[in-house]
Amino acid sequence: MGYLLLAGAIAAEVGATTAMKYSDGFSRLWPSLLTVAGYVVSFALLAQTLRTVSIGTAYAIWAGVGTAAIATIGILFLGEGLTAARAAGIALIIVGVVVLNLGGAH
Repeated sequence: MGYLLLAGAIAAEVGATTAMKYSDGFSRLWPSLLTVAGYVVSFALLAQTLRTVSIGTAYAIWAGVGTAAIATIGILFLGEGLTAARAAGIALIIVGVVVLNLGGAH
């Protein structure tokens, strides 16, 4: 159940960060409200995750997968370029999360 909550926390964080892009510096009401709501939901779900998943593992997955997802959204939907360095960075984040989970983190 902890990892399901963590997936929800990641989805909420990714949605909030994407909405922030459209908030125009918090000058547009609805994207700004979505940003705030998304982060509130994300942190609430992350807090619930910590009941069953260690903080180091949960935070590493939350931050790493969220970062990789936002970078991918930027490339696919927001016109950000894909460079070799960016692709390598995303790949390293994904590999790091996998290694953390397979390496027996508690």
